[in-house]
Amino acid sequence: MELNIVNIKGEETGRKIELSDSVFSIEPNDHAIYLDVKQYLANNRQGTHKAKERSEVAGSTRKIKKQKGTGTARAGDIKNPIFRGGGRTFGPRPRDYSFKLNKKLKHLARLSALSYKARNNAIVVVEDFSFEAPKTKEFLALRSIGLLNVVRLYGRKAFQDETRITLDINLTKWEKDALYNDLDQEINYTDYMGVKIPSMEIQLQPGRDVAGLIEAAANNWYLKQQGYSAAEEFMSRIEADITLSGK
Repeated sequence: MELNIVNIKGEETGRKIELSDSVFSIEPNDHAIYLDVKQYLANNRQGTHKAKERSEVAGSTRKIKKQKGTGTARAGDIKNPIFRGGGRTFGPRPRDYSFKLNKKLKHLARLSALSYKARNNAIVVVEDFSFEAPKTKEFLALRSIGLLNVVRLYGRKAFQDETRITLDINLTKWEKDALYNDLDQEINYTDYMGVKIPSMEIQLQPGRDVAGLIEAAANNWYLKQQGYSAAEEFMSRIEADITLSGK
């Protein structure tokens, strides 16, 4: 079996590599894969579960009522499992869930998994993984060759059509000498995975209503998209009042 060697951008380099049939072309053994996965999951279990039985529950060992003549079932102490607050019958105890598998079986399981990958064309050979700079943009380029599961990294909801980011509001530290309007400021754009998202900045300071400012900033930005500027409207009213008072 031959595979093309690609670069980090997913482009073919013109070279090929030969895969061994004894590793990538065997008849897969499903039961061996099942046992290997079962052992892996079992070895990850802590096994620290524990429930108190009747001998471990705090309480008196006195017989709560006489044996006969009550018309009800006989009972011993208050720690009886059928009573509320009593011990648990056959509750879980700490135990080790790990178990042993033969080396040859584990080896067969890995060969079977690789053969399934080769059968489904899920193997990619990349010549180099070097990056010019440690940037997320270059790291996300691995999507083109199928080596990066973006849904697993960022979540499925981040890539659904229903999820739309319309405004990015950054909360920053208060600068004493900075004099500007939180709401009436120029909208910058931030690049998120090739998509430009409008962003603005709100400075934090003790006593400021951050939730109110964020809501006001979002509403102000939405009104600007509709062609209405609350700041300009307010200034025009002030100028009109000054003009009238001067007359």
